[in-house]
Amino acid sequence: MTTKARIVSLFTGEPEDRWDGKAPSAIGKSLADGVLQVTRTGITGDQQADLSVHGGPEKALHIYPSEHYDHWREAFPEKAEIYRPGGFGENIASEGFTEEDLCIGDILSAGTVRMQISQGRQPCWKLNLHTGTPTQAAQFQKTGRTGWYFRVLQEGAFQAGDELTLVERPCPEWNLREVIHARFNPRLDPAVAQALSELEQLAEPWRASFAKKANPSFREDTSKRLNG
Repeated sequence: MTTKARIVSLFTGEPEDRWDGKAPSAIGKSLADGVLQVTRTGITGDQQADLSVHGGPEKALHIYPSEHYDHWREAFPEKAEIYRPGGFGENIASEGFTEEDLCIGDILSAGTVRMQISQGRQPCWKLNLHTGTPTQAAQFQKTGRTGWYFRVLQEGAFQAGDELTLVERPCPEWNLREVIHARFNPRLDPAVAQALSELEQLAEPWRASFAKKANPSFREDTSKRLNG
């Protein structure tokens, strides 16, 4: 079992008016050097444009495995320059862990910060505009290469180059990659959905979504989220 990875680089950003007729977005992050302070709501100085769907204690830090960028460069070679660490608006670009190596609820440390995996990323249409790839959000969802969010259990500081160390695994039966795919599976077994809706380590919005999916008659419309 892989228990260690590495922070390749760190990124922060502020809301900007990026697209005519669209709401501001903070998806365009900049490289942040040196030791960064981390609070319950994320890296000091990092901001989100719409706090109803981004940020907050349950989504304090977004991490993206840098290994995935090879896949996106191969899938969309005409956009290859976009697919590099920081390219998807993540706070942490890592090397050593992907979704299949981890579980919901895993607790990791980096520097003096202790973090817990709370959910995968739920992609939206802003990814399409940010990358210039109209199907980017849908492909994120389909492949499960979404990265994930941390809640911060212990505030502190970290920097690029620090080790990410797995220190506790309270939910070994709930592999992160499988839970991400379950979230976007329109034909998910209602029993699995019910079990995930009761998983206390999972972020509340995802628990609520799984509670809806536990109803066999429920049908989720993702078109607005994916296409804007």
